[in-house]
This record gives sequence, structure tokens and C-alpha cells, in this order.
Amino acid sequence: MVAWLERADVDVLAMQETKCRDDVFPYLSFETYGYEVAHHGSSQWNGVAIASRVGLADVERGFVGQPTWGEATDAEARAIGATCGGVRVWSVYVPNGRTLEDPHYAYKLQWLAALRDAASSWPPDPALLVGDWNVAPTDTDVWNAAYFAGRTHTSEPERAALTAMSDAGFSELTTAQTPGRFTYWDYQRLAFPKNRGMRIDLAFGNQALAQRLVAVEIHRDERKGAGASDHVPVVLDVGDAI
Repeated sequence: MVAWLERADVDVLAMQETKCRDDVFPYLSFETYGYEVAHHGSSQWNGVAIASRVGLADVERGFVGQPTWGEATDAEARAIGATCGGVRVWSVYVPNGRTLEDPHYAYKLQWLAALRDAASSWPPDPALLVGDWNVAPTDTDVWNAAYFAGRTHTSEPERAALTAMSDAGFSELTTAQTPGRFTYWDYQRLAFPKNRGMRIDLAFGNQALAQRLVAVEIHRDERKGAGASDHVPVVLDVGDAI
């Protein structure tokens, strides 16, 4: 990740599924390259972070109304927000859902609805919601729509939950600029060399942010090589503020 940061020269990085506690996150690796880091993690599961070299202020761990999973009393480490260079950035890791019959699927829909409700109350300043949404917005965002029939990530309620983000004033910014390109490939069954992927790493911006969007780029080659993540970076150029 740090090696990619050096090559990509980005100002703000949102990370998901860090899978570690706050006290063991490798802050120094990022600070060496001039980044401040805010991390939210409590176990070997989930975990989100933001690294910024243009300021990191007003950090929030979790959003107002974020639901809990199962009988837990504390919300999972799936959302962190900070103001970076005048933009409110949220790194989100949406629940997977597992199967359409699993209670985790209902939790996923509840989680997305709660995020929409929270975002509805945010001020109109530039804001960006980025991360692993675990939903492919359209059939062109998966390698085979028939394969995903009756599965999570492409169901109508999940896609409707994404569309409903517009009720909070947020629109998805990457679809029009990266048509037919994927951001995730499973580790198994030679999914990457066969290009059996999905586009589930998305960016939602409010109007103040969307009007500044210059370009979107998917760094597909980062999926190659030993030890690579099964997701690749999605880079947004939003002008001078970030």
C-alpha cells in the first residue's frame, strides 16, 4: 500500500478491511511519507482508515444511527470520517450480506439505509463517501449477470439502497467514467486472469463535490503479483482541494 502511495502520489487514501486493532495499525509506515492516519478497528475483522497529507481533522468513528450486528452492543468498525483539505471524506466498508436468506443480508440493507439517513443531515460542504460497498450498481458491473442471479451484491433491494443515496443528495461518481471496468476479483478459480470481476468499490459525492470531479481512474495492475489485495485502488481527481 505504501509503495503504491509513493507511485500514485495521492493526497488522501481511504482504506477498508484493515483487520487490526487501532494499537497495532502501522501508522509509522504512512507517517514516514508525510501522511496523517486515523484508524478505526477493534479486532481482526473489518477495520477502516483514512490517510491524508492535506490535513486530517474532526475524525468520527462510525456514523450517527449506525446499526449493530446481531446481539452486539457496539457498532462494527465499518465507517470513519475526517475532513481532509476542505473535503469531508468517509471510508466505508458495507456489510457483505452473505446470502439473500442470511440475517446478514437484512443487516446490510439496514446499514445502507442508516448511512443514507445520516448523510441526509450532513451540511452541504463538499463530501465524499468511498470504499467497498459490496454492491454492483448494474449488470455491466459484474462479469456474468446470470451467474449472480439469486445472489447478493446484485439483488434489486441492494441496488435500490444505492440509488436511494440520491435522497441524501449523493450521486455515484465512478460509473460514467469507468464503464465495464471492475475493481474486485476473487482469489479463487483464476478469477483475475479470466477477468471474472465486479465493480463494487464506489464513490458517492454530494453536489458540492460532484461538480468538481475531473477524472476517475482504476489502477487495475495493482491486482497483479504476490500478496496483492483482491480489490484495486480507485482514484478520483476532484481539483485543488484534495
